[in-house]
Amino acid sequence: MTGLTVESTPLRDVSAVAEFARRCFDPAPGDQVGVELEFLVFDRTSPTAHVPLARFERLVPGLPGGSKVTFEPGGQLELSGPPAALPEALNRMAADVAAVRDALGAAGLALGGVGLDPVRPARRQLRLPRYDAMAEFLGRPYGSLMMCSTASVQVNLDLGERPAVRWERAHALGPMLMAAFANSPLSGGRPCGWMSGRQAVWNRLDLTRTAPVPVTGDPAADWAEYLLDARLMLVREPEERCRPVRDGSTFRDWLAGGGGGGHGGRRPTADDLAYHATTLFPPVRPRGWLEIRYLDAQHPAAWPVCVAVTHALITDDRAADAAMAAVAAAEPLTDPDNGLYREPPGPMAGRTTDPYPGAWEVAARCGLADPRLRRAAEAGFRAALEALPRLGADAALVAEVAAFADRHVTTGRSPAADLMDPTPGPRVPAWLNDEGRQ
Repeated sequence: MTGLTVESTPLRDVSAVAEFARRCFDPAPGDQVGVELEFLVFDRTSPTAHVPLARFERLVPGLPGGSKVTFEPGGQLELSGPPAALPEALNRMAADVAAVRDALGAAGLALGGVGLDPVRPARRQLRLPRYDAMAEFLGRPYGSLMMCSTASVQVNLDLGERPAVRWERAHALGPMLMAAFANSPLSGGRPCGWMSGRQAVWNRLDLTRTAPVPVTGDPAADWAEYLLDARLMLVREPEERCRPVRDGSTFRDWLAGGGGGGHGGRRPTADDLAYHATTLFPPVRPRGWLEIRYLDAQHPAAWPVCVAVTHALITDDRAADAAMAAVAAAEPLTDPDNGLYREPPGPMAGRTTDPYPGAWEVAARCGLADPRLRRAAEAGFRAALEALPRLGADAALVAEVAAFADRHVTTGRSPAADLMDPTPGPRVPAWLNDEGRQ
């Protein structure tokens, strides 16, 4: 996976945005995968209490797999592994997760593999200029929840020789994969009405930066339009300050010299454009590779299944063809008039990318309880199981994927359903039980 370089020179016109977007989709031969895992951290003896970042930051040991350790605004712990072929990427990340889990466990702490904090209110622990500006722009309650209470599995994939093909697959298969791994049904200690409460939070933020990018067959052009029409969140200033932009102006407005002055009257530079792109959070984001961003955090024993299936269905042509056919054969999940599908406002209006309207929201709300999503997932998992040995997966990983399919896909029970099951007696809540494979 290769990144993008930028220069701090003023942009002349929209052609500079088009060129930046085009470079985000330069073909990149290879099938490496990069894994980024976020975990909420809990105190086993007091799971409803926030754990101060200072308490566990110092406990994280040196990691044998080479993952980078960072922390999100609410204190979520994130591990970002180096890109590699699937077996190596999984093995290296597994070693790092085990090292962190053991170190925190010795101090009475647990990694919570769940997409939305099930019991604790949002509370920010990191006070950085970017986060201060982001919090002001996004507001409460959903901005705070997104920043402080959510966690995900992010799968980074090479674009391959045909970037447009993988871009289309990542979107068309997104609702099915989101449903299969939906894992955040609780908030405030109660069911929140969604299998992926994390996605429900994202759905209630600024849709000019969280809605899916349109898929029209020209990904670079679609990404360029998205970059231009997304609202400015913040503008960086000297001495690492960040100014939130609250006037609703877009990057297109800034480039044209319009807007309400939140950018201080100067013209945007190539650096500004690159930074603006980091403040956009669509379900799939291009960065010279594909960031798959729509997957809930998983139990520490289940995240390898999530990564392996996603990788197989987007990068393996035979598996992808079977999964795409299953999604295309599904009946429309809903229609725009039944209340589930919410049209994005402003410049995003009319630019839906769903294979059928409302699929993303139905997937987040219902998970695999929707029979059409379950049928598509069954076909997708069968295709992934056939593909994984071709991708170098060992028998143990294939068995784990098969067991996950038997437990969740065949039964139509997303992982979220297990988290809502009553647990009488002094049992550890399912979302706090971090033991298992590694």
